[in-house]
Amino acid sequence: MALDRRSVRGARSTLGQGLAVVAVMVVLMWLVEAVDLLAGDLDANGIRPRDGDGLVGIVTSPFLHDGIVHLLGNTIPFATLGTVIALGGAARVLAVSAIVAVVGGLGVWLTAPAGTVVVGASGLVFGYASYLLARGVFSRRAAHLALGVGVMLVYGTTLLFGLVPTPGVSWQGHLFGAIGGVVAARVLDARREPALPRPA
Repeated sequence: MALDRRSVRGARSTLGQGLAVVAVMVVLMWLVEAVDLLAGDLDANGIRPRDGDGLVGIVTSPFLHDGIVHLLGNTIPFATLGTVIALGGAARVLAVSAIVAVVGGLGVWLTAPAGTVVVGASGLVFGYASYLLARGVFSRRAAHLALGVGVMLVYGTTLLFGLVPTPGVSWQGHLFGAIGGVVAARVLDARREPALPRPA
């Protein structure tokens, strides 16, 4: 019984730490948007395709939004999907976020139209969703597969329409964010065996 209680406490602690990371990220998004509304022009720090200085947007872009409506549209799915990933703890949320941001951000930087600035957390949202979908495929765990099916049922239509080129919307961010989620699921797959050392 003591072992079970320790396991429950450990699971709660892991979840709590993961939720704290998601909460901090959401708070940062809203703080940055508040500063942007007051001071203005922070969105210029988003991803600027094929501009060397625009590479900084890979880090900053998820926290920048084109107004409150844009931020609201990203906050709910980000928090929802982030909470599910938070079951794996803070390190899991940070690792998935970093992989998705880098893969998605580089994809946008390489392919989005020149002269544009891409901002918003939707790349992370698409990455989180595709991570949860792909994780079950790689891990082959029933719980992960069931969760992936649930994500598809809730967000499947949004994911598909988000990949359709639409004026004024960075479908590249959605596409490469989703690719980043699959990469994260593969890289973080617990079933992967470590490579054996080769003799010299």
